[in-house]
Amino acid sequence: MEILGTTLRICVDDLEASVAFYEGLTSAPAMRFERGGVSVAAIGCFLLMSGPESELEVLRKVSATIAVKDVDEANAALTRVGAKVIAGPVPTPAGRNLIALHPDGSVFEYVDRKVSA
Repeated sequence: MEILGTTLRICVDDLEASVAFYEGLTSAPAMRFERGGVSVAAIGCFLLMSGPESELEVLRKVSATIAVKDVDEANAALTRVGAKVIAGPVPTPAGRNLIALHPDGSVFEYVDRKVSA
């Protein structure tokens, strides 16, 4: 599995204030979308999320988002080495993702940029 990068996941109360800070920090514009009642802003390597506590509680369990070349390949590699895929693969606004539980108890999201037809 080819890992392309990692995104830090940050749950915030005030998305607008956080977007302004991280845009200033990275000199990059936010890419925004909404998913499951959660407002999301991707800025450089930061993924800011704001929304209902019930949704954020679940999102906080995921340590990081890992960009991969192909989610299907990641699925096979993760399964082969003993990880448990607990969600996905599913399409997202930016490609596809899955959530995996590693044998040590860590939970990670794996994403690719392949948009499903």
